Parts: sequence; structure tokens; C-alpha cells
Amino acid sequence: MLPFGRIGNFLSSILVVSMLLAGLSACSQSGGNTTTNMQDQKPVTVGYSVSITGDFSSDGKAVQQGYELWRDSVNKRGGLLGRPVQLKVYDDGSDTARASANYKRLIETDHVDLLLGPFSTKLTVPTMHVADQYGYAFIGGAGNGKAAFAQKLQNKNFFMASLPSETALDSFSQFLLALPLDLRPKTAAYVAVDDPFAGPQVGYAKTVLSKGGLKAVFNEPAFSSDLKDVSPIAKQVAQSNADVVVFGTVGLDYAVTFIKTFAQQNYNPKAFIATSGPDEGGAFTKAVGMKDAEGTFVPNSGWYPGVSTFQSAQFVQEYAAKYGGKAEDINSGTVQGYSAGQVLEQAVNQAKSLDNKTLIKTLHDGTFNNLFGPVKFNDQGQNTLGVSYLFQWQAGKLIPVYPDSQAQANPEYPKSTWS
Repeated sequence: MLPFGRIGNFLSSILVVSMLLAGLSACSQSGGNTTTNMQDQKPVTVGYSVSITGDFSSDGKAVQQGYELWRDSVNKRGGLLGRPVQLKVYDDGSDTARASANYKRLIETDHVDLLLGPFSTKLTVPTMHVADQYGYAFIGGAGNGKAAFAQKLQNKNFFMASLPSETALDSFSQFLLALPLDLRPKTAAYVAVDDPFAGPQVGYAKTVLSKGGLKAVFNEPAFSSDLKDVSPIAKQVAQSNADVVVFGTVGLDYAVTFIKTFAQQNYNPKAFIATSGPDEGGAFTKAVGMKDAEGTFVPNSGWYPGVSTFQSAQFVQEYAAKYGGKAEDINSGTVQGYSAGQVLEQAVNQAKSLDNKTLIKTLHDGTFNNLFGPVKFNDQGQNTLGVSYLFQWQAGKLIPVYPDSQAQANPEYPKSTWS
């Protein structure tokens, strides 16, 4: 028979062991029900402004799709630091002043934890300064024009998840100059909307192609983004009879109008490239018809259906489940939005913090991955590791055709005639 004191100690030991086992059991159950416990936590609010209406609405809505897909995806993985992600969004109407006001509202009134950028360089430039004023990290996916990287920011808080757009037409230019002399085009038309995304790309291509011997037969000043009917400009380009048309545009409508006007004018350039529009998947082919999409070029920042970049297959599966359609229908803005979210998620995980000052340092110091491939930022917020491709519509699919290392088919040149 055990003395009372020893019995008490023995029972106390059993009690302690029982409590430990119960605790372990609870932890085990908790680990198997992460989503339920996450929902009990205060949400991490991520704010952004986007063009749901106005001139940029087509691409703006696509960027919003990307952000929403990322939110759903990260919440399935347990959120940020164990807390669910909640998005707070305002429509900027494609207006710079309204976009800036939206970000001030997100910070001052809504007190969001984190920020993501709007669509277009035009809206990204003023809004990054609002974020800088309040010390917020500002990760964008769809504002990668030259002007975005030329801003003086006190906190160096701007980071662009996709490649700088200025050199996006380099692959197209190098492809043309690599053609045999008897096939190489002799003349080119350069036209662009007055936009910080589009203009520098066309200027870059003109410099490269002019040095390569192509004569500019149309090179008028950029037209206003307020211009509603660009068909008269398209007719002037057609009258130049240039072998190649390099068109700097934002969104879908301008590219569609040019193609339809060219068809009406029976003008068939050997190559036609638009900096945006043809990359909008099914929206583009629906607007111009599959036959007239054939042969149209568009630059690409490094993602396309089937590429084996970080979480790409998962992204396509999630897109199809939420929005329907095929991988070829995915708008580049959706890719850009999702990619920005991927970088934000990794930065938070690496920093183990939501503190924006800490995140800014982590974004400068770290290396990340997104749908475009590896990401490493320089002091201006440019991704220095990505590679741009040249894409072309062929047989109903938008595929990479240059450089050779990434090509799924040879470029179609000269392109087929419009219907």
C-alpha cells in the first residue's frame, strides 16, 4: 500500500500526463482543421483600386479576376500568417485622380494592412506616390511602363511583378531583323496612343528596326487616349502601305478597330503587332473573328498556357473552375494580378510580418517566384530575372513563336490576309 503523499504525487503525475495528451489531441485536431481556425482570426485586408469602368475596364476587370483568384488560393493554403485574406476594392473609373483618392481612402479610412496596384502605368505612377507617402509596400502587376520605374520614392516601395514593358517588343524586332534579306521587310509604320505603357515600347522598336534598315513611312505623334474613333488614323496607316505595323495600345478596342479598318481598306501588312489587345484571349478572337486573329503578334511577359512556371497549372485549373473557358481565354491582366498576389504572399511569409517597412526590405532583399518565373527586384522595382517572348495567333491559339528556345511553332510571316 502506497503512502498518501506518494499516492497524491502519483495521481498528480497521471493528471499532468492526461492534460498533456489532451493538449496534443487538441493540437492534432486543430492541425486538421486549419481553415476553420483561420476563419476565427482577424482578416488581413488587402486593398486596391482597379478600373471596373472607363477606358481600361476590360483589362481592369481582368486584373481584378487575378487578385480574386489569388485570394481564394492563398486562403486555401491557410491565409497570410494564419489569417484569412480579405480584399477591399474601389473602382477608379480609369481616372488618375480618382485612383489616388481611392488609395488614400483605403489607407486613411479603411486602414487596410497591405496594398496591390491598379491597372496601367498611367494609374500606377500617381498611386505609388500615395502609398509611398504612408510607407506602404506597393506591388503591381499591370503598370510596368517606363515611367513607373523612373519615380523618386522616399521609401523605394514600388515593385512590379511582371517584366518592364519598354523592351517588350525586342523579340519582335530581333525576329524581323533575323529574317533573310529577301524576306526582311523594308518599311514600317509606328503608331501609338499617348500612354506611358504603349509609347516607350513603340519608340524602342523604332530605334532597333531603324538601325536595322527599316524605313519609317508612318510615324505621327501619339494620339490622345480620349479619342473615341481611331479608324481615321488606321486609314492613314493603311495608306502608307507599310510592310510592318507596330501599334502601341492599351486595352482591346483600339487593336480591334485597326484590324477591322485594315480589312475594310484591303490593307494586308506582312506583320502586325499590337502591344495589348491580342493578348486578351477569347475576348480578342470574339471581337475580330478567328480568321482575322490569325497571324497577329503580341509581346508576352513570360507566361502562357502550358508553361511550367510556379503554380501555373494550379492557376489555370482555378481559373477554369471559377470563370470557365479554356487556358487560351485567360487575359494577361488576370495573370499579372495573380502574379502580384503570389509575390505579396511570399514576401509576407519570408518576413513573417505584415509590417510594411519590413516587407519593403524583404522585397528588396529576397528572391521570389510567380507565373512569369523567377523574380528579383532592383532599386527601381524592376524584375531583373524574367524573359519576354513573342506570341502569335495561329490556328485559334496564342502561342510562343520566338525566341527559338521557347517557340512552339515557326512564326507565320508574311501573315495571312484579312477576311
